Amino acid sequence: MFATAERNSTRQTFAAPKGRALLVILENVGHISGLTLPGWAMNVIDYVTEEYAKVLLRLLGAHRRYDRVVILEDADVTNEKMAAALFDLSRGHRVDQLLLVHGQKECLVGFRGEAYIDGDLFNVLREAYNQDPSVLDLGVVYGVNCYGATLAPTWLALGADAVNGAVGVNWLPEPSLSLFLVRWLNGATYSESVATSFRWARRVGKLVWPDRAGSEDAHLQGSRQIVYGRRDVRLFAPH
Repeated sequence: MFATAERNSTRQTFAAPKGRALLVILENVGHISGLTLPGWAMNVIDYVTEEYAKVLLRLLGAHRRYDRVVILEDADVTNEKMAAALFDLSRGHRVDQLLLVHGQKECLVGFRGEAYIDGDLFNVLREAYNQDPSVLDLGVVYGVNCYGATLAPTWLALGADAVNGAVGVNWLPEPSLSLFLVRWLNGATYSESVATSFRWARRVGKLVWPDRAGSEDAHLQGSRQIVYGRRDVRLFAPH
């Protein structure tokens, strides 16, 4: 029996009639946990993974399903530009986010691994939202970042409907991302999309890191996804 993402959302609703936007935060930095790579190898990994993500979004229909798709990539992955994008998109859209970045506890890793998406962003968003909740209109926040679960309370406090997060280092960004997008972009609920993605990604992971002495491998334990939220939502109501 395979574990699924834990769910604490109980009430299901459908997307509001307001337009829907997708904000993609995309910065791989070419880093693989536990490995020290030469600069050229990191540049190749960075380029290939980011281009792969953009092609994947088009192939799976993100640009057809959303009214707007905005990608912040490389040098644009900063606290200032992310805040500006969220405020701008929220004026006319409900904003879902894809966090395709590395992460540490309570922060995201920004450009070249030298900058961090941290309190400099979240404090600005929190102050503006507390003064006027209409300035932010957040939907779901899906991330493949490590320690994503530590940011869940922050996104929920900013009004997000639902958030996922890995409990530790996430070794399964793929096939998790592809499997999630296939479900989500075809009308499945957020919790189902995350749970199905994790369940199948975990099966793949077990081929690489099988259980030992009846205990699940640490790579899979850290990659475990949890869903947090006030309500379960769909991108659109299926016919």
